[in-house]
Parts: sequence; C-alpha cells; structure tokens
Amino acid sequence: MNDTVSEILWDVIIVGAGAAGLSAALVLGRCRRNVLVFDDGQPRNRVSHAMHGFLSRDGLPPAQFRSIAREQLAPYSSVVFEDQRVVGATRVGAHFGIRAKDGREFRTRKLLLAAGVVDELPAQPGFRELYGRAVFHCPYCDGWEMRDRPLAVYGRGDHKGGGLALELTLWSRDLVLCTDGPSDLSDDFRQRLKQKSIPIREEKILQLKIESAVPYQGSFEIVFETGPPLQRAGLFFNTDRRQSTDLAARLGCDMYDLKGCKIDNDQQMTNVPGLYLAGDASRDVLQVVVAAAEGAEAAIGINTALLREDLK
Repeated sequence: MNDTVSEILWDVIIVGAGAAGLSAALVLGRCRRNVLVFDDGQPRNRVSHAMHGFLSRDGLPPAQFRSIAREQLAPYSSVVFEDQRVVGATRVGAHFGIRAKDGREFRTRKLLLAAGVVDELPAQPGFRELYGRAVFHCPYCDGWEMRDRPLAVYGRGDHKGGGLALELTLWSRDLVLCTDGPSDLSDDFRQRLKQKSIPIREEKILQLKIESAVPYQGSFEIVFETGPPLQRAGLFFNTDRRQSTDLAARLGCDMYDLKGCKIDNDQQMTNVPGLYLAGDASRDVLQVVVAAAEGAEAAIGINTALLREDLK
C-alpha cells in the first residue's frame, strides 16, 4: 500500500471488514466517497464452517463471503483496504485521527466502527479446537445442522444456562445442561427443565475429548472431574463476549458497554459527532444479515451527514 493513503483526509474510515464494514463500504463506494477500510483478518465467524440465515447466501463459508465482497468492491476505486489493525483513535477538531498497528496515522471526516465482538470460550481443552465444528454459540446459526442429535448446553443461571437449554428444544429433545460447577438455577427453572426431561450436570468439566473434528458430524466426550463422561454430537455455549476493540470507549461513546454499544437511532450514530457503530458491537441481534443491513444503514447516514457538510 502506498504511503500516500496516510496523507489523505478520508471521507470515511471503516474499522472492520466483516459483513457490516463491507456492506457500508459498498454503499459509500457507490456514493463515490473516499473510503479506507481496515481489515485485521479476525472476524468473529472466521472459524465457522458456514454462515446461515442470510437469504441467497445460506450455507456459504464466511471466508468465501468476504472474498466475494472484496471482489465486488474492486470496481469502486475510491474504496481502499489496509490489511492491518487499528490501535488508536482520537477526536481532532471536526475530524478523527486514526493510528494503525504499523505506526502510520490517518485522518477522516467520519469514522465507522464495525469490528465486531469476541466470544469468551471456556478455557478447558477441546472447546477451542471444536469451535465452529461441534461447539457453537448461536442456535439460529447452527441449530438446524445439529437437529435431532444429542446436544450439550454450557451455561449457568436461568438465562445463560436454563434459557438456552429450553430454547434448544426446538432443534433437539436429547439435551443435557452442563454448568461446569454450581448451576445457579432458580427452583422455577429447575422445574421447567425437569418438565422438558433435560438433566443437569453440575460437575466441573475437565475437557472435551475430540473424536471427530468434521463439521456437524461425529461426536466427542465431555469429561468431568467426577461422574461418567458424556457423549455428545454438539455443544452450544452461552458465556460472555467482549468488543474486539475499545475505540468507542476511548472516543467518549456514552453508550459503550464491554459487550456492545446501544444505538438509539436508525442511522447507527453515537453521541460522539461523526462516530458510527454497526454490526455485532452495536446491538443484540448478532446475525450476519443484520450486520450487513446495519452497515448499509450507517453508510446512508454517513453520506447524508457528509452531504450536509459539503453543501454548507
């Protein structure tokens, strides 16, 4: 990449090249805006075998989706990519200053954060190795592929454990809730799980013993500190997640939360003038198709704001 990109005042810099960032880049490119997209190659769904719930793209591997998007952006010469991470951002007058990992600095009129979130996987051996193959976080994304198979649910409490287990009865009736320690379930949820014939295993988990790493096929064993191992075909977990970057917080976003920022309008704007958020870091419906829609929505809001400034 030519160093002259750091000398330009960009109309828009987009941090993140998943569905939200790429969708925004497409809309803005078609508006003939000068756009710089930072892609650190670490999208949330990079380990997924396929993405689902995206009409016309159901079952497409995420890497192929991103590759197609980059190809379709190629004709828009005003859209430029930097394949590296953004490590700093500051508000400088009416603009933003952006610092990349290689030390170069960039200036932009508007900033769109679309870097997504990172799932906090359980630390025991096997979870990370099976993530995206037999360990999943979203039943809407992978429940259909695991339908009618023996499944485990990993989570504690009424919402993260019991709620997810009850939700998964849409896809399987062979469910076991594994809480990896005290379940923290209320008596009400224990009774509801009992009514659905969902047993609870509260023993600490030592590991997931891998037997097959083929996506959606084979099985593995959940090995506990005490008690017999549990043979399962898949596991859905409900643990914490965090934003992949804290740039919104550093820029003063008053709606910032570690899991994501709340957006109170329909154009993805924050309270910080010129700062926009889209994708998994902006709200709770964490679907690729929703992220793409939010990226387009943010792009239209950004272009509208730029037009107003240009016409002054």
